[in-house]
Amino acid sequence: MPRFEQQYLDWMQDNLENETNPRRLELLHKGLGHGTQEFLRHVWFPAVGHFNHLHPEWEVRDFSNGYRYLDLAYMPGGAKGGIEIQGYGPHARDLDVRRFKDLCRRHCLLSLDGWTFLPIAYPSIVDEPKQCQQLVLAFIGKFIASDVPSTLSWLEAETVRFARRLLRPISPLELASHLRVSDRQARRILHELVKLQIMDIASGQLRARTYKLRF
Repeated sequence: MPRFEQQYLDWMQDNLENETNPRRLELLHKGLGHGTQEFLRHVWFPAVGHFNHLHPEWEVRDFSNGYRYLDLAYMPGGAKGGIEIQGYGPHARDLDVRRFKDLCRRHCLLSLDGWTFLPIAYPSIVDEPKQCQQLVLAFIGKFIASDVPSTLSWLEAETVRFARRLLRPISPLELASHLRVSDRQARRILHELVKLQIMDIASGQLRARTYKLRF
């Protein structure tokens, strides 16, 4: 079974087994919508590589004591990140004024409650998955502390900050240019961060070509 499929099934099963809320449990048993599944398959998983801190069909209360459900909630360390997949079909084009106003009010109220939203248009998942992956990495970056472990050397800490700013895999050559060190020293720094499980090899088999942060 492909890696995505297995991790996706394990993730959904874990959510089902640990959910006690009957309303959310019913939604999870129905399965995720097509747009959400395509987002996870073509955007989230290729960019992040796992589903840690991600919760499907997450229930929230609105200011009218009603229940709302986010397509996906990203909540590392208690943070509040919401991801919603916006369809573009007859349902979206023919959205009446009342429902449009309700949608805007929903986002306003949840934003006031501390949620940060990432709306993703379904056509972008299909046509521009790489751009969506960059948005996801930037979104995740908002919830990562700006500081770095105090045990890192100055060069290692600056490498982590550099990778966070770029939000894409980096090569030893561009790191060497940024740190003003040799290519060999840049590779040693990157190898050490991989050993510390702060970074991963993004490309290259016999010889690593690029590295990325582990989220």
